[in-house]
Amino acid sequence: MQEDIMNASTSLRSVLAIAMVAAPVSALAGNLEPVPMEQSVIVAPQIDTAPDLVFTLGAGVKSTPEYFGADENTVAPAFKGRLNYARLGGLSFGSPDGVTEPQGFGLGVAFRYIGERDTSEYDELDGLDDIDATLELGLGASYEARNYAVFADVRQGIGGHDGVVGDLGADVIFRPTDRLELTAGPRAFFGDDTYADTYFGVSDSESAASGYDSFDAKGGLLSTGVELGATYKFDDRWGLESSVRYDRYQNDAADSPIVERGSDDQVTAEIGFTRTFTLNF
Repeated sequence: MQEDIMNASTSLRSVLAIAMVAAPVSALAGNLEPVPMEQSVIVAPQIDTAPDLVFTLGAGVKSTPEYFGADENTVAPAFKGRLNYARLGGLSFGSPDGVTEPQGFGLGVAFRYIGERDTSEYDELDGLDDIDATLELGLGASYEARNYAVFADVRQGIGGHDGVVGDLGADVIFRPTDRLELTAGPRAFFGDDTYADTYFGVSDSESAASGYDSFDAKGGLLSTGVELGATYKFDDRWGLESSVRYDRYQNDAADSPIVERGSDDQVTAEIGFTRTFTLNF
């Protein structure tokens, strides 16, 4: 009997000892929280996605006088191009967005293509000299606000004439929708003596061969007119552009025997699709 009591006492002491040890451990375990791992932040390098160059090219058809001073038009392919935006270091010109209208001062490349004058194709020009096709290249400057724009171009001829020409113009701008733009405004065209004499002059030898009076055309203001335009942008890349321009020859251009036999009123119409390109160097 006594031995049983001693065994029971020993077992009780063991249970109490285990309980005394387990209690603080359980309490401690109940208060344990996960130790957060050290979080590392990875900083991605910043990439400049702003474009450096945005330009538009277009192709379509146009109705234009058969030659300067003609009283009839002909249909021919039409090509155009313009610089919309350029970023040079800390300077930028124009708008990089193909849909949002450009604002402020802009610089761009100006060019015009003039087809050849083949006098054998026109009875009224028989005896006059042929004139090769010409590419005029130069620079243009403009200032555009939301409701108006003004611009000026200066170009150098290469090919049929090697004179210097220029355009001045202004437009009132209407935007019925975000993608449709309508423009209307006056135009003035200038050319130097070389340009004027190439297309409107008649040399002594040409006079003897053609029956036209000799005429030494001088440069200056050669025509004034008005242009109406419409542009619809399908998205930030593709668009449709059209224009109608009326010009009336002035000064020596109007006095040219070629124009007097033809017409001093000239009408040009053009329509074509455009595609805007964005480059990042």
